[in-house]
Amino acid sequence: MRSFLIPLSLIPPIFDCAFVSALTFPFHVRTDPYSHSLSRRDSSNGTIPLTNTGNAQYIANVTLGGEEVRLIIDTGRQASEYYVSRLQLTKGSSSDLWVNFPSTVPTTSDTGKSLSLSYAIGSAGGDIHTVAAQFGGYTVNNQAFLLVTDASSFGSDIHDQGYDGLIGLGPNEGSQIYDKLSGDAGDTLLNNIFSQSSNSSNNFISLLLNRHGDPGQNYTGQMTIAEYIPGFENVTSMPKIDVESVLELLGSDQHWQALTDKNNGIIGPDGQVIQYDSIVPKAPDGQLVVVFDSGFTFNQVPRDISDAIYGRVQGAIYDSTNEWWTVPCGQMLNVSLNFGGVNYPIHPLDTVDDNFGITSANGTHMCIGSFQPITTAFSLLGNYDMIMGMSFLRNVYAVLNYGDWADDSSKSDPFLQLLSTTNVEAAHNDFVQVRMGGVDTTSASQWALLPSSEEVHSPVSEEEKKKEYQEMILSRWPYIFVGCLVFVLLVTGLIIWRCCCRKGRKNRGCCCCGGRKATARALEKDMNLGRKTDSYLPLQEGTLKPGASLASFNHSTTSLPAFSGYGVGQGKDNECNGYAFPEPVHVGGGYR
Repeated sequence: MRSFLIPLSLIPPIFDCAFVSALTFPFHVRTDPYSHSLSRRDSSNGTIPLTNTGNAQYIANVTLGGEEVRLIIDTGRQASEYYVSRLQLTKGSSSDLWVNFPSTVPTTSDTGKSLSLSYAIGSAGGDIHTVAAQFGGYTVNNQAFLLVTDASSFGSDIHDQGYDGLIGLGPNEGSQIYDKLSGDAGDTLLNNIFSQSSNSSNNFISLLLNRHGDPGQNYTGQMTIAEYIPGFENVTSMPKIDVESVLELLGSDQHWQALTDKNNGIIGPDGQVIQYDSIVPKAPDGQLVVVFDSGFTFNQVPRDISDAIYGRVQGAIYDSTNEWWTVPCGQMLNVSLNFGGVNYPIHPLDTVDDNFGITSANGTHMCIGSFQPITTAFSLLGNYDMIMGMSFLRNVYAVLNYGDWADDSSKSDPFLQLLSTTNVEAAHNDFVQVRMGGVDTTSASQWALLPSSEEVHSPVSEEEKKKEYQEMILSRWPYIFVGCLVFVLLVTGLIIWRCCCRKGRKNRGCCCCGGRKATARALEKDMNLGRKTDSYLPLQEGTLKPGASLASFNHSTTSLPAFSGYGVGQGKDNECNGYAFPEPVHVGGGYR
């Protein structure tokens, strides 16, 4: 478990939060045994402040049964393999809510159902309970969640790291709790909030992730439900990035993903498009499938793309242990991505990350390349090419509209809208101030990129080669299966055909070749015996040569060998009998 996983000791205890105004919401209350009655608190608002821990994780406060807990927000994807911050989730979903209470466990109702979410460094297992939950100014009664009583398997105290659990922001269909409970008893917290609205257009959330250490940034991390953050309303004019068509394309349960622009997906630090062929079998030519996941600290990209960004940097070294590039902190690199015809630049403070106190072997202070080779998070099923994590999401104001994911009666497809929050010129000035002490030396020769011919390529491990091979097979198994089936059918048909033809040569009447049995009667019909032919015309006077006699003619004909029907034994009465020519008989003074 290396990929983007940050050692816990490297994350500084930096916290930040803010509050802004809210929006009114209509509700109704259900009265079934597991009803999720919901109401707005008079003294609160619908905006959730996000605590930024060292630019490595973003945490929201949720109150369960009167106890406030700190939960990592995760917009990730439902899959058999994904990762949350420093946790590698090997079986789970990004729609569930789980908590390990740091002290007092509130009074809850046990549903009698248990669940375990397995991680590479531990597991979040326990029983599914229900409790009153408050989130973003809303109260939901009987909210289902996973009560984890023992989190020691994670190796270190999660509470000391600033969080008590996780809240998934995916739809119901991605929730294992939802699958465990009947009816709507297992609805996600967000779905319970959305379901109370009379207007399905309110089925959206928005995320604004702040950046620590950026002197030019004037906002804090925030999440909203069914409203836009003041000052960022222009997001509504941005293209609606299609999500549903990608799901149909993949035929999978992935969420919050999109296609890059054709032949213009990612722009490297030299200003040129980084060309890369998608591993997704049905992806359109020239486009890459990208997942947006707030649970990832660093962006996960194919190794060739990571090498194209950092492999030409003077002094850059690939760290095979942690599987990331280490880069001189003064190296400014401009990278951007294109979605829906809009360019989204990445702040150079994010492209070259200085949040974890990394040093080289000789003690030199180094930074981490945030476009990390996708190794541990590699999709064995070939469902996506890249994962854009916090390092990308800090550069956009993102609106996630759930559409009919939250309301089956809605005719609106889910979509994304991204508003760029990074100005290239302002970002350049920020970088100079933070990394160069205010003196712009970005044009110095020491920061110039090496020629493309001198690009360094990071080594590929045997495990990665194995995964790539597995992906080639698993992602294309339907085609491989169909191809093998067609091949077997063709070979089987060819064998049967050859067998029939071979038998047919030995036995003209072989049934499997569609022939008929060669009985004596059939042979007589085939040979037209019984009617006059040129071979057996009545012997006319003068036909015999001078000196010839009838006795000599009779002798010549009777000495002919018996006719054998296609090699079958003579005179034997089997299905394909041999047949002998008849003896000449005297008819009307002649011979026939």
